[in-house]
Amino acid sequence: MSVGSLFPLFMNSVVRRALWATGLLAASWSTAWAGAQIEEPLADSVRSALSAAVGRGEPPKLVFADEAQRQQCARWTQAQEARLRKRKPEELVRHEFLNTVCYEAKRAGLEPSLVLGLIQVESGFRKHAISHAGARGYMQIMPFWSRTIGNGDASTLFHMQTNIRFGCVILRHYLDREKGNLFMALGRYNGSRGRAEYPNMVTAAARVWRNQDAAATRLAEGSANVQKVSYTQP
Repeated sequence: MSVGSLFPLFMNSVVRRALWATGLLAASWSTAWAGAQIEEPLADSVRSALSAAVGRGEPPKLVFADEAQRQQCARWTQAQEARLRKRKPEELVRHEFLNTVCYEAKRAGLEPSLVLGLIQVESGFRKHAISHAGARGYMQIMPFWSRTIGNGDASTLFHMQTNIRFGCVILRHYLDREKGNLFMALGRYNGSRGRAEYPNMVTAAARVWRNQDAAATRLAEGSANVQKVSYTQP
């Protein structure tokens, strides 16, 4: 089952309306809902796979698989830019951010709009956000991940490309752990596994982003739906 096909299971229109009515979804633009991923023992094979996926050298660069993938992300980026303008008024910064989200999401076999929704809820699009638990950056990565699968330098988690790569790789790992159950994977990502509030907020936010420009978004996200990416399972 694709990541995209899981959305209807966890966020129907009634729940979305309730979130908007209570102000929770709107509040996520300004208030980070970051939790704390729990440090768990990793098998050597899993640690090696995750380390290889994030890389240990310089900040990752965007190397698209082909011209078609580059154009897909370009269309998706263009479709999302207007809504993000207030949060990121500088055009080049905004474009680079969105293009990176699309690239890293597709690299991990995730929907770009899911990653964008997670960033909205986790950090409110604040590059240098730090949670009460010490999670860092856009995707609120706990420092232990830099020791476990990175180069040991937690300060690099404030680098945009590094942070988004870690976040996408970690979410992919949790999806693998939960056998594709997005609800449980999001809860594990936030440190609130089994509770509904956080997964519901992320999936609601993701749905809004996905609907910004349905045609362009489908073109960009369609290929992610058929990828069989797994960093931690054969």
